[in-house]
Parts: sequence; structure tokens; C-alpha cells
Amino acid sequence: AHLRITASPPPLHAQGTVADSGAIAPRYRAVADRLIDGALADSAAYARLALLTDRFGPRFSGTPALERAIDWLLGEMRTDGLQNVRAERVMVPHWVRGAESAELVLPRRQRLHMLGLGGSIGTGAKGITAEVLVVSSFDDLRSRAAQAKGRIVLFDVPFTTYGETVRYRGTGAIEAAKAGALASLVRSVTPVSLRSPHTGGMGYDSTVRRIPGAAITVEDAMMLHRMQDRGEKIVVTLRMGARTVPDAPSRNAMAEITGSERPDEVVVMGGHIDSWDVGQGAMDDGGGVVVAWEALRLMQRLGLRPRRTVRVVAWTNEENGLRGGTAYRDARGPEVAKHVLAIESDGGVFAPSGFGFTGSDSAFAIVREAGSLLRRIGAGTVSRGGGGADIGPLMAQGVPGMGLNVDGTRYFWYHHTDADTMDKLDPREMALCVAAMAVMSYVIADLPEPLPRGLAPPR
Repeated sequence: AHLRITASPPPLHAQGTVADSGAIAPRYRAVADRLIDGALADSAAYARLALLTDRFGPRFSGTPALERAIDWLLGEMRTDGLQNVRAERVMVPHWVRGAESAELVLPRRQRLHMLGLGGSIGTGAKGITAEVLVVSSFDDLRSRAAQAKGRIVLFDVPFTTYGETVRYRGTGAIEAAKAGALASLVRSVTPVSLRSPHTGGMGYDSTVRRIPGAAITVEDAMMLHRMQDRGEKIVVTLRMGARTVPDAPSRNAMAEITGSERPDEVVVMGGHIDSWDVGQGAMDDGGGVVVAWEALRLMQRLGLRPRRTVRVVAWTNEENGLRGGTAYRDARGPEVAKHVLAIESDGGVFAPSGFGFTGSDSAFAIVREAGSLLRRIGAGTVSRGGGGADIGPLMAQGVPGMGLNVDGTRYFWYHHTDADTMDKLDPREMALCVAAMAVMSYVIADLPEPLPRGLAPPR
């Protein structure tokens, strides 16, 4: 039998708005503590993620490893006894890295540690050998455009924030091609490096010639910059076997606990099951999938069934296409209006501090009070602004969105590298993430009234 925690006060909606009444915390304290205690009782999330990552490794879109991982996930969800376990077909891009290398030829010979950027074209079998022009920004490139023609342009841009610095990875090849460059290199988007190149997606503009794009390490980018500052001639040979082949079939995987009173209304949470083709995709984003999945399994194990349906989704193809998030929204059609809240975990599963929320002021007041139930584990702060790439398509149609906030100190050290592996994660921190996801999703799913829609007014 399913257990619902209730209390003696009259229904919340009979006391005015739940936010004004301050009724959420006292009403849900007992169930929140049960969920927290259950999450912290073992290392189940860490063990399950270790099995996923060690067994299947990187899970890049279009690869057999991704599809085998999805098969396993669906089987485990069924074994867990979750409801409505299913997969929905999604066609995804299929980019193949191929053999690749970069070598400094002048002023001396040295291997440069590199990773091609996802979506890049290849160089051809002979590769590209050319002088290098190092620039510090797009403005710097524009001011020296005459020097870029026939060269390989390197953007040596130190990390500030991900959103600011990643622009050079995403559009560097476009800007370099406008200046007549033969290829584009970018300093890896990271604040800390142990000679580790970071891959990631890049784009092209149909009005500009396509040129290859790759990332080199922070150390190598700085070295080449120093050489240029000394007036030395820099020549690099870049070889990339990258190519894009026809789209491949993949799937979004999902399971749920069906709501006891309003099963058509949904709180959805999850992460993306795909990863880049390097490392194990442990923190990005196998961990996000597993903590949401374990949060749902915890509710099921404790016999908790909220008023609304809580659904976990392992979205496919976030890294190089976002086809999974878009397909999930499109498959729901008018049912999107019944989505009460969408929660994503895609910032690593380190120690959680709370959530970021995007929605109306009245909804923010409600989720902020729900967040107060997590203060005992240091995850009680709900701030303005949050969401995630996979739930972005839902949020664009008015669904309130929320992202799990964690200690991001080390995230970009390992992001999109061979070092995104299980040893970077901590079992207790993962359990804390499970607790945060479980409490927030359960409480919002169980409230008498859905979260109010509508965006916050301009401030």
C-alpha cells in the first residue's frame, strides 16, 4: 500500500495561498526528513552510477554504447518496480571523431594535446600545415584579420565564466573563416588544466566556408602565445578524420510514480544519458540521471505516492543536438500544459546548495518555502534563475523550471574531458543530491494546487 504523510490542519488551499500561509514546511517536515534519512542511509546512487559508467563508458549520440546503456537503464527501472517504464524514439545527430592529431612543427617539434570539436569537418588525409595566428578575442581577430588569411587561428582566451568563454568554442570557426583562416583552434574552456584538452560542440554558418575546429590545452595555448609574443614563427600540422554521417535512432527513457489524485499533472525531473565520447560521462551527466532516478526509487521504496505524477526522464542527445529535450516536449503536445514543474540536474553531482528557479513570483515563494525543508543538509537555498538545456523546450512553453545547484568549484576542471570519471565524485555528496531532488519533487507534486504559471515581472 502507498503511504501518504498527512497532518491535522485543514487543507492548504483552505488557508489562503500556501506561500502566504507558511504551511508547506510544517506540513511536509516529517516526509522530507524521511526522504533525507532514506537517501543518506546508503551509497546506492554512487554504486549505480559506477556500474553505469564502468560498464558502458562514454555514451556518445549515435554509438552502440549509448543504446546499450539505455537498454540497461530501462531494465533496471523495471526491476525497481517503477511505473510506466518506457522509451520514446528520437533521431539524433551522428558525428564521428576519427583519428586526429596536432603537432607543432616550428619553432620546434612537439605533440600538442588536442580534441576535435563536435560537429567539425575533417582536414583531409594530408592534414593542414600552416602558420598560426594567436588572438585574444573576437575583436583582436577583427583588428588583425589581414594576418589571418591562410593561417590557423588560435583563440587563447582565459576562462572567466562558462557562458562567456564558451562562445569561442561555439563560433570560433565561423569568425576565423570570415577572416580567411584554414582552421580554428581554441584554448580549452576550463579554469584549471593538467594538460587536458576539453571537447564540446561547435557551430557553422551556412553563409561562411566551413573550416575544421579543435581544442588544445591551456598550457599549449599559452606556450604558442608566448612564442608569438617573442616574434617566433609558429607552424602547426592539424589532422582530423572527423565526419558527420546520417542521423541515428536513439531514445528518451522514462519511468514514474503515478499521482494518486491528479495523475495527468506531472512533475518531471532528470538529466541526460548521453555524454561526449571521452571519459565516462560520470558527472556530465550520468550522475544527473542517477540522482533523479534514485530520488524516484526512494519515494517508491518508502511507499510515498504524491497527488501528482512524478516522472524521471533520461534525455538523449543533450550534448550535440538537444534532440531528446525537444522530442520530449513535442511528444507531449497539449499535455505540456499539465506539467507543473521541470527539474534538471546537469551541473555535476557535487555537494548541493539548493536550486535555481525560473517562474512567477508566486511560484517562487512556494518553491522557496519547500526548499527550506532541505536546510538541515545545507541545500535549502532557492534562488532566482535556473533550469537546464533539456527542460528548456518545456520552459519555453511556460513550464516553471528548476536546476539543482551544487558546489561547482571543480566541475569545469573535468568537463568534456577524459577525466570525467567516477573517482571525481563522492558517495555522500551524491546521496545529498538524491535527497534534494526527492524532497523538492515530492513536495511540489503533492501540493493541493499546482504552481502558478507565468513569468516574473521585469525588475
